[in-house]
Amino acid sequence: MNGDPMTPHAALDTLLAGNLRFTDGSPEHPNQDAARRAATAPIQSPFAVLFGCSDSRLAAEIIFDRGLGDLFVVRTAGHVLGSEVLGSIEYGIDVLGSPLVVVLGHDACGAVAATRAAVEEGTTAVGYVRDVIERVTPSVLAARAAGCTEDSEFIHAHIRHTVDLLMERSRTLADAVAAGRAAVVGLAYRLTDGTAHLVTSRGLDLPAEEPAA
Repeated sequence: MNGDPMTPHAALDTLLAGNLRFTDGSPEHPNQDAARRAATAPIQSPFAVLFGCSDSRLAAEIIFDRGLGDLFVVRTAGHVLGSEVLGSIEYGIDVLGSPLVVVLGHDACGAVAATRAAVEEGTTAVGYVRDVIERVTPSVLAARAAGCTEDSEFIHAHIRHTVDLLMERSRTLADAVAAGRAAVVGLAYRLTDGTAHLVTSRGLDLPAEEPAA
C-alpha cells in the first residue's frame, strides 16, 4: 500500500470492502499486475496479518479481493496456535508494521467438527491431527458449557478463544493493541455466500455481527 500507514480501523474497512466486492461478483483484483510485482519485490508493507484456517475454500486474497503485498497470511488447520504461528504474527506486527490482525474462522470447519466428535462421541484421530483436536478442545468445551448447540456457535466460540489466546500469549501484540498501533478482530466466513462477519475485536470499538446459523 502506498502513502501513510493505515489505521487499524481503515485496514478492517479495506478488507470488508474487498469482501463485499467478492460477494457481489464485482472484484477489482487490485495489486495483481506486473507493476505491483516489481514494486513489492524489494520490500513488503502488508496492511493486515491474516491468521486463518487452512481450508482450501478460504483463499485470503480472493475472498477479500486483494493482491500482492497486501496481506501477511498465516494458516493452520482450525487456526490453532503454536509458537511458530505466534512468531509469524509478531513478525507481521513488529517488523512489517501491520496495523491489524485478523483471525478468520468459517462454518463447516473440519477441525471443529472433529473436535466435537472427539468430545461428544469419544472418537480419536491418528498422527498429528490429534494435536490439532487437542488445541481446539478448550473452545468446544467452553461452548458446550455455555449451552451452545449450533455449528455457528461453536465456530464463533473458537474464533473468540483464538483471539483471547493471541492477546494472552503475545506480549508484542498486546502492547501494540494497548498503544493503539494495532487491533485484533475475529471474523467468521460463510462458505455458501462468501460473507465475512465480525465476531469479536480488541482495540476497536465495534459491535459484533452474529449471523444466523
